[in-house]
Amino acid sequence: MSLSGVSERSVPATKIEITVSCRNLLDIDTFSKSDPMVVLYTQSRASQEWREFGRTEVIDNTLNPDFLRKFVLDYFFEEKQNLRFDVYNVDSKTNISKPKDFLGQTFLALGEVIGGQGSRVERSLTGVPGKKCGTILLTAEELSNCRDIATMQLCANKLDKKDFFGKSDPFLVFYRSNEDGTFTICHKTEVVKNTLNPVWQPFSIPVRALCNGDYDRTVKIDVYDWDRDGSHDFIGEFTTSYRELSKAQNQFTVYEVLNPRKKCKKKKYVNSGTVTLLSFSVDSEFTFVDYIKGGTQLNFTVAIDFTASNGNPLQPTSLHYMSPYQLSAYAMALKAVGEIIQDYDSDKLFPAYGFGAKLPPEGRISHQFPLNNNDEDPNCAGIEGVLESYFQSLRTVQLYGPTYFAPVINQVARAAAKIADGSQYYVLLIITDGVISDMTQTKEAIVSASSLPMSIIIVGVGPAMFEAMEELDGDDVRVSSRGRYAERDIVQFVPFRDYVDRSGNQVLSMARLAKDVLAEIPEQLLSYMRTRDIQPRPPPPANPSPTPIPEQP
Repeated sequence: MSLSGVSERSVPATKIEITVSCRNLLDIDTFSKSDPMVVLYTQSRASQEWREFGRTEVIDNTLNPDFLRKFVLDYFFEEKQNLRFDVYNVDSKTNISKPKDFLGQTFLALGEVIGGQGSRVERSLTGVPGKKCGTILLTAEELSNCRDIATMQLCANKLDKKDFFGKSDPFLVFYRSNEDGTFTICHKTEVVKNTLNPVWQPFSIPVRALCNGDYDRTVKIDVYDWDRDGSHDFIGEFTTSYRELSKAQNQFTVYEVLNPRKKCKKKKYVNSGTVTLLSFSVDSEFTFVDYIKGGTQLNFTVAIDFTASNGNPLQPTSLHYMSPYQLSAYAMALKAVGEIIQDYDSDKLFPAYGFGAKLPPEGRISHQFPLNNNDEDPNCAGIEGVLESYFQSLRTVQLYGPTYFAPVINQVARAAAKIADGSQYYVLLIITDGVISDMTQTKEAIVSASSLPMSIIIVGVGPAMFEAMEELDGDDVRVSSRGRYAERDIVQFVPFRDYVDRSGNQVLSMARLAKDVLAEIPEQLLSYMRTRDIQPRPPPPANPSPTPIPEQP
């Protein structure tokens, strides 16, 4: 049986609880104060439609409500999760559809709440012409069971013999069940060679990956005999649940491995062996949200390829072509990644560089020139500022070559090396169309950077073959240089063409790209913090809510 057809979805996001308060709301009731309620809407990525997610309770007769009912949302760092909060005055006799009952609204992304100081934000309410609508205060809190990590060890006894000349080479595959009855793979053990009584190494897995917060949900475990050609033989299966597994903290639990096909065929069939859970323990770990809440900032740097192989920017065939109707692949990749990361950087100032161009006036070739033309301060204000400087550079520099990555990687690494205390984490986005000319130096730069608080995202645009880039992405084999291996995997490479929506929906293309390239960042940040034994700082104390305007009796 081949396992390649099984979907390996990302571990479910953590769950975030949002608490809502309002201050100084509009007073529209004649004989008493307003009776406010907040409605939360979430936006579908594909259709951009707003759907109601939930409502708070109604609090009578106040302009400064603190709502008890909270909103619990799945949180994905790698997605732009747009939220809309509408505030209504709810009169018991009317429903909320009347325009006169509308007290204001605000739009923001979930990442902005989490990335706010202490995971809190205050926003002005707008939407009632000519009126000050007051403010809404939002606080994000991670649900406590989202930080649990389970560690377990299993062994098996008398498994069926599958190999003609030897015994079996068994391994286990764990699946969590989904709401719709399907299963998603969540862990594979190592293969133990040539035995019917294997003992697997202990392994750890986030509890959410195993059961998505539902302790009684089915966990299915398949037992396979490994084959070199990938057509692994199915030995049998058994099911359990997180709750059942956790009981093994004080006793061994033995499961019968059953093969349904054998059971049907053979009358005397008992089982295909047994699997024993030898040990099971649960620990809590610090999460990505803990660090963000404690003030860790993500510093985002952009480096764009200005080599001649991109084609003349004035021609529609160029990868840099500035069409009045749509963004180029470069601009889309930059916007897709930048718009998500910017929520976690309080000053919203982003250094942006180009490489592989001849600069005016004397035609000097540069591999790390600031897009804003300011050597002293390469920072651009917001992602819009980066795009503006990029378009400006396209008009002034001459596309040239070769394609060198090392100078800009080393530039960011120097900044990251200065602040190693966990308060800053650097993310470098390199967008390129082609083959690297300084592979040896680039590998050396990545190996050196792997001990620093930084990650590198490389997006390949255009039709080139990107095999060399795959080599830099250390998912399968850690990058090495002169006998030194990278301390951790810090590079994620993707070709942009794999994410382009066939119907031409740019928003969807960008969302798909961002989802994939950013998915590893939280784990890479955590791996740096763990290896340096850096704990998250406690969140800053809450500012007392702004003093409400005294309510008139």
